Amino acid sequence: MGKHIRGERLSAEYQRVVSEIIATKLKDRVGGLSGLVSITKADVSPDLKNAKLYVSVLAKDDQTAKATFSVIVEHAGFIRHELAQTMRSRTVPELHFLWDDTMEYGDKIDRLIKKLHEGEEN
Repeated sequence: MGKHIRGERLSAEYQRVVSEIIATKLKDRVGGLSGLVSITKADVSPDLKNAKLYVSVLAKDDQTAKATFSVIVEHAGFIRHELAQTMRSRTVPELHFLWDDTMEYGDKIDRLIKKLHEGEEN
């Protein structure tokens, strides 16, 4: 039971810290980041050697979103280094970034509903 709670706490902490690193240090370092970047979920393995981080990017178009995601993936080593500096733990997991399109999907649904309501008013 204790290890499960610790894993959840670490996952939440990694999610928060990696979001912060991307928003501040990576944006300063790399000019190719645009749009709203969000770490929607983090899963740290029980052995603390790997972490899956789900990334959502809301940008003006798909191409910009994918480019921003690519920049994040390319700088996984830098993000891991910064994470090690912040967390001050003995081991920092290998970071694996995965695309999460749930925010994008939700935004699309919102726009469709808005169009429907506009159609009803006319």
